[in-house]
Amino acid sequence: MLKFYYHPSPNPAKVSLLLEETGLPYEVVPVDTRRGEQFAASYRAINPNAKTPAIVDGDVTVFDSNAILLYLAEKTGRFLPANTPAARGELLSWLMFVATGVGPYSGQAAHFKHYAPDPKEYAVKRYLHEAERHWGILEARLASRRYMLGDTYTIVDMAVWGWARALPFVLGEDAWGKRPHLKRHFDEISARPAALRANALKDRYSFKTEMDEEARRFLFPQVRSA
Repeated sequence: MLKFYYHPSPNPAKVSLLLEETGLPYEVVPVDTRRGEQFAASYRAINPNAKTPAIVDGDVTVFDSNAILLYLAEKTGRFLPANTPAARGELLSWLMFVATGVGPYSGQAAHFKHYAPDPKEYAVKRYLHEAERHWGILEARLASRRYMLGDTYTIVDMAVWGWARALPFVLGEDAWGKRPHLKRHFDEISARPAALRANALKDRYSFKTEMDEEARRFLFPQVRSA
């Protein structure tokens, strides 16, 4: 059975949604990142980047959430656009846009806004500006289509949904009011039975939620060494 190394954060959320949508049987292996479990030698043998998520599917190991989405979509032949070069190019472009833009800049914006020590004014402005720019591109995209690639629900929508769950934390409580097309997209996906099951996954396991000194040591070691 496929093993899914999981933590209730944006990148694993994408994968949990796809697993629930496909109905593939899987075993959850919880990785509590605020307790440093991602640094265990056994996990780093699977994911040398020491991040979540990762999957082990028989003799296949895949880490990075977007790589996992693409692998599972191709394995099942589901949640992909038409099999044409043009559609493939569009899929890869938007999937990598989330992978290299939306996720990293949103994550850094949240880090500097909520957790980094002072002085941080420039870093907050820099990453919030870029996060807002990336989310603005998605808002404009969704203004003229139901899903990211048109009328077809794909892994790109799942990738966006995983990070959209954190949008108010990243950009502020007024984030949804400024982005009605993203909100419509997020609400539609969140209402899907698979999304409800994916969201409920976190309640089956006990994860540390406190951002105490132990959690900071594991999540932000550079702060301790600064």
